[in-house]
Amino acid sequence: MKLHYYSIIMLICGAALLVLCVLVHDNVRIKKKQKIMFYLTYLFIALAAAAEWAGLQLNGNKSIPSWVLLTVKCADYILTPMAGGALVKQIGIRNRGFTILDALLIGNTVFQVIASFFGWMTVIDENNRYSHGPLYFIYIIVYLAVITIVIIEFLIYGKGFTRQNRYSLYSIMALVLIGIIIQELLGGEYRTAYLSMTFGAAFLFIHYFEYSQLDAEDRINEQERLLYRDSMTGLLNRYAYSEALKEHDRKGALPHDFTAFSIDINGLKVTNDTLGHAAGDELICGAAECIYTVFNPYGFCYRTGGDEFIVLGLVNRGKAKELIRRLSEVTAKWDGSLTHHLSLSAGYALASEHDKVSAEKLVIFADKEMYEDKSRYYRKSENDRRAKARKK
Repeated sequence: MKLHYYSIIMLICGAALLVLCVLVHDNVRIKKKQKIMFYLTYLFIALAAAAEWAGLQLNGNKSIPSWVLLTVKCADYILTPMAGGALVKQIGIRNRGFTILDALLIGNTVFQVIASFFGWMTVIDENNRYSHGPLYFIYIIVYLAVITIVIIEFLIYGKGFTRQNRYSLYSIMALVLIGIIIQELLGGEYRTAYLSMTFGAAFLFIHYFEYSQLDAEDRINEQERLLYRDSMTGLLNRYAYSEALKEHDRKGALPHDFTAFSIDINGLKVTNDTLGHAAGDELICGAAECIYTVFNPYGFCYRTGGDEFIVLGLVNRGKAKELIRRLSEVTAKWDGSLTHHLSLSAGYALASEHDKVSAEKLVIFADKEMYEDKSRYYRKSENDRRAKARKK
């Protein structure tokens, strides 16, 4: 038996929908409930295409009862809007448009079943050929309403994506609409609606899978951010610092210009005791802001304790001195809402000046310099207080 070209196209569409079902089934990232929606979408498209194909094949065939052709056309008019509605249900949003779509599809189903008994939608002549009935315009209204809702829902759905993903989604929608419009305007043998719906379903699956991948990557990145970032200051945290030390140990010898900075807030306890912990937290955040401003272009900034900070970077001694000087300038200009003075003690150590030293050991050397700087700060502060006392 020689198949008509249109029949071959329908077979290919059916095979494509079957392949999509296999792809959905094998995709472990898609939840079971979402898989069911994919399956239903493909089923409605396949059934609607089969009903339209059968109507064309049976039209004018006097060897079959007229009621068979009538039933096929009734199924066609029920399933075609459902196929379009299934594409909306596949994207999984629920709003007023979703509710209106359900009401339209259910109402159209009831109307088509009743209309089939009275010849309102389809009239079959003595040659067993069908033509549109007097109330066919109601189906056109429903069909256009479904298409309108599909467009609106896709536009709403697209707002949740980045611009490039949104454009790809709208392109899929345009493809489906073009196929429907070509069929409705040209008619005859130009049966393009289900072909474009099949393509649209395939591209929607690809789009959904890509979006799922991006969404999974975003969640992983967010989890990594929470794992590696200090929630108060936004700097890398103690865990990230420990991982960095392990990474440097795995790599072996440190680069010649590897430098560790150790930084600590002066007078934090006094601030907590006199102005409260909110003011102390403001000092910690202010210190983190100043450290990040100065050191971020040259290395990684970590908050390793309450008021303790470490920077690991690649700079020479001259640049290290310059950064320490720059840090003093930046902190001197800092001003908070609860406290107006920020002082930091800092020290640094260069790998080039310590033979075969580990990153952890280099930080210890930097800590030693930082504590010497802190001692100088407190000696100076004590001398300043004594000088003021003597003046009184």
